[in-house]
Amino acid sequence: MADIYLALIHAPVYNKNMETVATSITNLDLHDIARCATTYGVKRYYVVHPAEAQRQLAKRIMGFWQEGYGADYNPDRQEAFSRVKIADNLAEVYAEIKEMHGIGPIKVATDARKYANTVTYSQLREDMETSETPILLLFGTGWGLLKEDVENMDQILEPIYGPTEYNHLSVRSAVAIILDRLRGH
Repeated sequence: MADIYLALIHAPVYNKNMETVATSITNLDLHDIARCATTYGVKRYYVVHPAEAQRQLAKRIMGFWQEGYGADYNPDRQEAFSRVKIADNLAEVYAEIKEMHGIGPIKVATDARKYANTVTYSQLREDMETSETPILLLFGTGWGLLKEDVENMDQILEPIYGPTEYNHLSVRSAVAIILDRLRGH
């Protein structure tokens, strides 16, 4: 079975006006996605941000739960954060996964829109079960990954649809739904 990795991208992403921006790292995204990643056996959850101040903020938040009082108070949080790595950029993420496996990951973007190389959850799940090639799921913050970045991925996972026209989930919710569809029982 393929190992799964997650990358939460904070820049470049779109804002609500479809302008290219950098978003802030949030406490909730750190905690909730780390816990979800651990529950579903994700090898590593990368939080990608180019700004040093944002990376330091994330490390400080996680440090509270990994050492001292926070670690003693909630050991489960410490375990979840052991899978999180803060990265400057995607090149760093790709290189680390390639170094661990001897092969680069299959890069799978997530988006609320359909593209030409969109794959279904059942297709990707089958690929994960029959291949040893690592899978990197990329999630964009804000209003999502840039269109050109999505189009440069190996695959694009189909959007999550509910029964209404409204389609703007938090990234935390999207991660949970997608991981359950790909790794749940």
